[in-house]
Amino acid sequence: MSEHPTPIHRLDLKGLKCPLPALKTRKALLALGAGEQIDVICTDPMARIDIPHLVATLGDEMITQHEEADTLIFSIRRQAAKA
Repeated sequence: MSEHPTPIHRLDLKGLKCPLPALKTRKALLALGAGEQIDVICTDPMARIDIPHLVATLGDEMITQHEEADTLIFSIRRQAAKA
């Protein structure tokens, strides 16, 4: 029995300023099912702080976080909803 890979969602937030990247990321994460992954792309420098803090607060997993030129890219995996 083969396991089907979970699709990776993409959230392009380039050009948005604080607090919008964190707010839109939160909304997108809460809409995902457990185990689903999303790549969040931002240009707001404050996202370096805000997105990891949001992920930790929600109890989700930051898979990777890196920067390409002036673009921040976060790969996040949604964990099971808290009871």
